[in-house]
Amino acid sequence: MFQSSGNVRQFINAPPTVAGFISTFLEPGIAILSYVVVSHFYGQALDRASVTLCLLVFALTFPGVNRFYQRPLTAASDLLGSWAMLLGILGLCGYATDSFQFFEREVLIVWATTTVILYLIAVLSGGAWIRHFSGLAHRRRSAIIVGGGPLCRKLTSSLGHGRGIGVDVQGYFDDRSHERLESPPGQTHLGSLSRLREYVIAHSIKEVYITLPMSSQPRIVRLLADLQDTTASLYFVPDVFGISIIQGRLADVNGVPVVGLLETPFTGSNRLFKRLSDIALSSLILLLISPILAVISVAVKLTSSGPVIFKQRRNGLDGEEITVYKFRSMRTMDDGAVVRQATRGDPRITRLGAFLRKTSLDELPQFINVLQGRMSIVGPRPHAVAHNQQFRGMIKAYMVRHKVKPGITGWAQVNGHRGETDTIEKMQARVEFDLEYLRNWSLGFDLQIIARTIKLVLLDRNAY
Repeated sequence: MFQSSGNVRQFINAPPTVAGFISTFLEPGIAILSYVVVSHFYGQALDRASVTLCLLVFALTFPGVNRFYQRPLTAASDLLGSWAMLLGILGLCGYATDSFQFFEREVLIVWATTTVILYLIAVLSGGAWIRHFSGLAHRRRSAIIVGGGPLCRKLTSSLGHGRGIGVDVQGYFDDRSHERLESPPGQTHLGSLSRLREYVIAHSIKEVYITLPMSSQPRIVRLLADLQDTTASLYFVPDVFGISIIQGRLADVNGVPVVGLLETPFTGSNRLFKRLSDIALSSLILLLISPILAVISVAVKLTSSGPVIFKQRRNGLDGEEITVYKFRSMRTMDDGAVVRQATRGDPRITRLGAFLRKTSLDELPQFINVLQGRMSIVGPRPHAVAHNQQFRGMIKAYMVRHKVKPGITGWAQVNGHRGETDTIEKMQARVEFDLEYLRNWSLGFDLQIIARTIKLVLLDRNAY
């Protein structure tokens, strides 16, 4: 229902639609159907290898967003980027398992090219049809807003800029005078609430959005009673934008409607897809890097005294304590009530450890944590338990980042917020990016973060 503060449009589009259902299954459906057709055309049988490929593609191609409502250029670039990353992952899988021998090269090339062309045609034509459909005069819905406060401005802006919503806001009603209100740009103050019912009937208003504060409950109840003998659809927009909304939605508990404000994005099928992608990618990566793990293990053991693996207590999903693995990069093993963060030139860091930290190679054992189910490849980075106790009372919504499993890499890290957080402002910025990831999660978003992480590891010269 509420995806993020300031994005009322997602509340308007909350009910599932045919377009949303089609958008969800369009890409995996096209990819699999295209493969079946191309394979049949070239006379290649649909054997076990082909079925495995189709299952992988199905699990990794859900977009997570309705591309029909994106701008054409944005939709096209997202599609091309997501498909290129998917092909890269499939290529790595094929190389690691030596499974290219089960496929004809020409079939794979034609399939990859045909699929992305069909993607572009389907998404761009679908988006154009929705924009045309919602733009038809007889399909547009007249609407008014009750309440002229800041939430009215947000809603007016969202309805006005929402592509494909098809709503025309005629104005707003409020008992306060026009001079006392910050009127939404271009909107008319239609009068006091006592005239609302009469106006709705006289002008055949289709939708009424109530943005009054929740403290006005008696007035809201009276308004609902007055408007129930009209044909207008009624929507109540709670003013909850002071709260950090994470995956908010409307749910039903045995007939009682409840509004979720802070939820994990990994429920139902999303949870399954996230776990399957973690297992597939971490297994592949561990297979590919096993020689590197062996070499680093020997190097750590030979260059300094102490265990090869550093185990530290971190907070994982729902704040539960987990044990996270890293290659030891320091001479000390801090894991107590006070944990001092590593700093540039830290004397505790060994010479080999400095190299491992700079290249992020010390994080590689955490792919074992991913297979164990303690972590995910992409998610908020886990902080030491001592640091969580320090910051949870200082930063608003700090612990909300634990609504998902911690990750080896995350949205904050690829946006420059990695390494030491020696000020409250740095930690605040990291948390804000983590919350943005929770609000906007999709498998495509995860692939984008993975690709940016690879680029960052190869090019970043500021890590320590």
